[in-house]
Amino acid sequence: MDRNEIMQILPHRDNMLLIDDVDDIDGTAVGHYTVKGDEFFLKGHFPDNPIVPGVILCEILAQSACVLLKDAMHGGKLPVYTGLNNVKFRSPVTVGDTVETRCRIKRAKHPFYFAEGTVTVGERLCVSAEFSFCITGE
Repeated sequence: MDRNEIMQILPHRDNMLLIDDVDDIDGTAVGHYTVKGDEFFLKGHFPDNPIVPGVILCEILAQSACVLLKDAMHGGKLPVYTGLNNVKFRSPVTVGDTVETRCRIKRAKHPFYFAEGTVTVGERLCVSAEFSFCITGE
């Protein structure tokens, strides 16, 4: 699924659509994002040594998970974070890196969904987390 297809599911646009592609592979969302260097969050984090903020990596992870909920994401629905647990930042992500996300839904009680996932660059684990979100809206 490319960015245009992702925009059919997610409401994120412009600077906040942080996933280049994502696929549902047997119940696991596998997504990618390449850090170009001109992203708004790199300008001040840090000017002489740009590193992708951890919160942005968590957002990338959550956006990739939403492909697993494409059937529930319609009619103006919004996915909103409700929690982040056991988040571990293990290695920095920098300009030129292509991150790969892998996440799965552990359990669901609509409109609440509970997931776990990782962010890697190559073989390097950068982030692991458990997270939850609610699908809200009309």
